[in-house]
Amino acid sequence: MKKEHILWEIFKTFFKIGALTFGGGYAMMPIMHREVVDNKHWVEDDDVLKMLVISESTPGVFAINSATFIGYKIAKFKGALVATLAVIIPSIITISIISFVLVWFQSYLPVQYALIGIQVGVSVLIFRAALKLSKKIHFNILTTLVLIAAFSISLFTSFSVIYIILVAAILGIIIGEINIFQKAGDQQ
Repeated sequence: MKKEHILWEIFKTFFKIGALTFGGGYAMMPIMHREVVDNKHWVEDDDVLKMLVISESTPGVFAINSATFIGYKIAKFKGALVATLAVIIPSIITISIISFVLVWFQSYLPVQYALIGIQVGVSVLIFRAALKLSKKIHFNILTTLVLIAAFSISLFTSFSVIYIILVAAILGIIIGEINIFQKAGDQQ
């Protein structure tokens, strides 16, 4: 496929993702997964998991980080640039339009109800994406305990999610090293 053609495909795909997604990065995950894994076959499920980890652990907006990662994976720097611009252009257009009618938008009751409905729909999308991606995680007793602890801490305390991610990453490294150590001991 010609480079210009793939860049145009990247642009169209990420513009569509940016235009059809309400609720930010996590709500975007099912749509992005369907487009780049199932439909286009540009990346694999493992790449999506890596993208999630990288996007969560780097500064910036999740959706932009994800688009940049996938664009780079497909077509290096130009792919990253095109995917990033394509995913943000719909938001820029939408925000520009909304800014002109902001006062009317805030007070119009049907719009408020629609936004409440969209929030519910976005919650379902995020939950569905989490379930789908959790099928790729290799669960054992230790990882399950880390999951439960991280979820409980984030739900019932005001502890920063960034620190939870860092601690979970450190625990993941430790668990991985323990598994390697145990496998080495089993082989002897």
